[in-house]
Amino acid sequence: MKDKYKYSTSQLFNFTQNSYLERTSRPIYAIVFLLPFILFYELGTILINTDVLNQSQVRVVAFVWLQNLLEYLAPGSKLAWVAPPLAVVIILIALQLASGKRWSFGLGDIWPMAVECILLAVPLIVLSLFLNHPAEPQGDIGQLDNSAMRIQAELVPGCSAAIDSSLSGAVEAGGNSGEVKSESLLASIVTGVGAGIYEELIFRLILICLLMLLFQDFLRLSHKNSIIFAVLVSASLFSAHHHIVYLDGRFGQTAVFDWAEFVFRTIAGVYFAVLFAIRGFGITAGTHAFYDIIATIMNAVFFSGAN
Repeated sequence: MKDKYKYSTSQLFNFTQNSYLERTSRPIYAIVFLLPFILFYELGTILINTDVLNQSQVRVVAFVWLQNLLEYLAPGSKLAWVAPPLAVVIILIALQLASGKRWSFGLGDIWPMAVECILLAVPLIVLSLFLNHPAEPQGDIGQLDNSAMRIQAELVPGCSAAIDSSLSGAVEAGGNSGEVKSESLLASIVTGVGAGIYEELIFRLILICLLMLLFQDFLRLSHKNSIIFAVLVSASLFSAHHHIVYLDGRFGQTAVFDWAEFVFRTIAGVYFAVLFAIRGFGITAGTHAFYDIIATIMNAVFFSGAN
């Protein structure tokens, strides 16, 4: 019976003591590595053009869920906006304490972690391109409409459409379209970074641990089956929340259901879950954030329908 509980709820593999893989999988490394992402997201939502933020609802849904939960637990707080990032740090500190691992860290590991995250994001970029279906040739034979070929970016549901409308309004009002486009691109990047942190916190770190408790401790399934079910359920819910979201006490459809998108995000959810189990929260959230950044920039540069 004791063997059943010897596994860590946050990581399945133990690496050689003080090796790069062991050091960078520690929760303390996740705090140090993700702190710039957290600050970028928080400052970005404040400094970007207010109209773009208001119309695009740049706060990711996972962030809003966490914020609403913390407001419910501590009503009347005037610092509700800072509660989610503090929650991330507190949860990681708790995991560090529970893990019994060293608290030391080396700043020299940060750049290799960033490179690792970028490399780990590449398979998802390739998969997204593979699952996309470009439009039929228009005009000259062999000429494709690039606007139909897009990489799936983890934006806030409805964010792209809202940014498009904000662009139109700004241009009609006599604004500089180039400046507005750069603001909308930055807003999308900021949103993607936030999604990388808070979606991984909700759907991987919190949800998978809760599902493991449900399947393994309450339903008494084997450890292997518990992992499989936890990964599949969390990945499916991760994918579904990009189409149907629960906010303000009600469900709402945020995007037309598309099987290719759903399958891609489900596979991405499984990929992130496996990565979380092997490399811990820091690398997983970083990979998610870098995927969103790369996808957003590639969409803007290569697959934009703009003339």
